[in-house]
Amino acid sequence: MDQAIQSYRNRLLQLLPPLDFDELKAHLEAVPLAHRQPLYEANRPLRSIYFPVTGVVSLVCAMEDGEAAEVGTIGNEGIVGLPVILGDELSPTLAYVQVPGKGLRLRAEILRSALQRSAAMRAVMLHYAHAFFNQVAQSAACNHFHTVDQRCCRWLLMTHDRVQSDNFLLTQDFLGMMLGVQRSSVNLAASKLKRDGLIEYRRGHVTILNRQQLEQRSCECYAVSKREFDRLLGAPTGSHARMTATYPFPRTDIVG
Repeated sequence: MDQAIQSYRNRLLQLLPPLDFDELKAHLEAVPLAHRQPLYEANRPLRSIYFPVTGVVSLVCAMEDGEAAEVGTIGNEGIVGLPVILGDELSPTLAYVQVPGKGLRLRAEILRSALQRSAAMRAVMLHYAHAFFNQVAQSAACNHFHTVDQRCCRWLLMTHDRVQSDNFLLTQDFLGMMLGVQRSSVNLAASKLKRDGLIEYRRGHVTILNRQQLEQRSCECYAVSKREFDRLLGAPTGSHARMTATYPFPRTDIVG
């Protein structure tokens, strides 16, 4: 096993019973998640799944005319490769890294075999699938009812939680795709937050300066998603610098 696997902050791995995690541990491979790196293609068999540790992965639906829309994001609360959990090997969406970070890669066949043997593992993974689909539904409602400024704060908070850092790469193109708006609207929303001292934004890099104010300006969808993940996966344990975050994971060392 790669010696780089010394710790993780992935909620699903933390939730697995020790025996189930030990079964996967020997097959986990620590890998970098590079910006724009494809993790799987649409309508092609999934050979590997990923447990993000930091960074954000985007699920994208491509249109016949070449246009694309982001339909979901995954960070250290979940797994990239939901079709495998649901008994399939194909996805109509493609998945690629939008915010670079680190992750743990596992061959899809290893997870399929482990899921067949462990009802406890299946329960954990299916609860995550439910929470993810609830988040997608909440995002659809959010896009309909809330302002660009509110939605921008929500996505900044979600990304902040996932990367475990106050500074991260977040391009206007990605933020526009998440918000479903033109780049000019993203620039206007980000400029307001920068002017008011909530963030610093320069050359595609964001620095969170006032998280509390971001939470106050965000719509209720951020808190709703947090409650759903906690309801389905259990309240996160341990301490964390941002306990109001949607995905606050304490450091857990893996003893090799």
